[in-house]
Amino acid sequence: MDTKKVLIAGATGYLGQYLVKELKERGYWVRILIRKEKQKEIFKNVDDFFIGQITEPDSLKGITNKIDWVFSTIGITRQKDGLTYMDVDYQGNSNLLKEALKDGVKSFQYISAINGDKLRHLKIFEAKERFVDELKSSGINHSILRPNGFFSDMKDFLKMAKSGRVYLFGHGNFKLNPIDGEDLAKVCVDKMIAGEREASAGGMEIFSQNDLAKLALKAWGKTIKISHLPDWSRRFVIWILRRFTSSKTYGPIEFFLTAMAHDNIADQYGNKRLEDFFDTEVKKQVL
Repeated sequence: MDTKKVLIAGATGYLGQYLVKELKERGYWVRILIRKEKQKEIFKNVDDFFIGQITEPDSLKGITNKIDWVFSTIGITRQKDGLTYMDVDYQGNSNLLKEALKDGVKSFQYISAINGDKLRHLKIFEAKERFVDELKSSGINHSILRPNGFFSDMKDFLKMAKSGRVYLFGHGNFKLNPIDGEDLAKVCVDKMIAGEREASAGGMEIFSQNDLAKLALKAWGKTIKISHLPDWSRRFVIWILRRFTSSKTYGPIEFFLTAMAHDNIADQYGNKRLEDFFDTEVKKQVL
């Protein structure tokens, strides 16, 4: 049994909950950051809870006391509560890093997203990669993981397919390999143990966007109907949103629409199949 003590920030999120489970199964002592007392109910076998707000440095004092490793999945997809990407993805993680440095934490892993280093002009990545720069220059042992889209993100295809038709921008041939949260949690821990400083991570199956559309329609038992919209319409939507809405509105859409115009293939891991995930999601809605 490993006696290392680890802290997970972002434990209540999709990946965070899988990370807690994976680390406990491997015998680690786990502390998690939560915002409210009520969130304790989500977890059954955590060793220690720390209540604090990632955006309020004073509330984090002592969070990394006697901790060996920090895992941070902190980040917001959709801005809320008046908080921006810079407030959470950058400053929140920076606040946590300062505590880790002060307490002599041995290693810090941060989860960004695929191609974040190449897409810094997007609002979401501007904040994430600013923190990556700070982490790299801090002197602490670090591990930066850039995963592909999660299986849970692929539910957008499933929602569209429910109506019987999926709409794609362009030819639909760009490829990606989404990854299940359980598989990704294993990769996170393995990379931390190995001391690998930077890596990408995706699932074992590579799909074109057309493949994803077909898989989603098949899950609903629908005839294959895919409409391909001209790519200029994708660019036009981004332009309109940037011009007439706040980053709160356009940030996640800008990210999604930009990602749709590139191949996003990460190193392949895991054994979970997206088809099984889609079938399970459909059954939940049908029953």
